[in-house]
Amino acid sequence: QVQLVESGGGLVQAGGSLRLSCAASRIIFGSMGWHRQAPGKQRELVATINSRGSTIYADSVKGRFTISRDNAENTLFLQMNSLKAEDTAVYYCNAISGLSVYWGQGTQVTVSS
Repeated sequence: QVQLVESGGGLVQAGGSLRLSCAASRIIFGSMGWHRQAPGKQRELVATINSRGSTIYADSVKGRFTISRDNAENTLFLQMNSLKAEDTAVYYCNAISGLSVYWGQGTQVTVSS
C-alpha cells in the first residue's frame, strides 16, 4: 500500500506560479504523475514522469509546467508557471507500483483572472 499526500495548492493570480508536492509513503519504482479535475469536467492528465526521468505533458501545459521527482525523498513535484484561469482544478498525484495505481486526495489550485 502507498499513501500519497499532496501539498502546495492555493489561490494565485493569473500569470503567477505555484509548486505542488506529493510525498509518497515509500519508494516508487514506477511512473508518477499529476492529473487534474475542474468542476463539471473529467479528470485529465497533466504530466507524468517515469523512474528514468522521461516526461510527458499535456499540450495545454507544455512550456509552462515542469514535473520532477526526488527518488531519494520519494517526492514528486509540479512547478506551475504562467498560470491561467483555465488551470483552476483539483490536482491529484498518482503513482504506479507493480500492478497497482495509487492516488492522493488532491489539492485545490485556483487561478483568479
